[in-house]
Amino acid sequence: QVQLEESGGGLVQAGGSLRLSCAASRALVRYALGWFRQPPGKEREFVAAITWLFGIKSYADSVKGRFSISKDNAKNTIYLQMNSLKPEDTAVYYCAARSSEYSDYAGWGQGTQVTVSE
Repeated sequence: QVQLEESGGGLVQAGGSLRLSCAASRALVRYALGWFRQPPGKEREFVAAITWLFGIKSYADSVKGRFSISKDNAKNTIYLQMNSLKPEDTAVYYCAARSSEYSDYAGWGQGTQVTVSE
């Protein structure tokens, strides 16, 4: 089973930037990988996803134009570049993988905390 590990979180002021990484324990044979987040006291929500083969990207409306997802197949890693951060972006960020466009995301990592101060 592939294990995913997130890193790169931290404390940043509003307007700042962070880059998150999600590394897989071995070569991925998955349809897509995605980033999700869970703000304090709220449900987990979709942030962005990228298909592993063709690199097709999708974003939640709340992060379009500010966040960018990318991948490095050689490193079995995806990234989330977060710019123009807002306090409402504060959350634990997770990555997960799905084996097809019809399957659920699975293999959740432990998450990385992102805190955006005023």
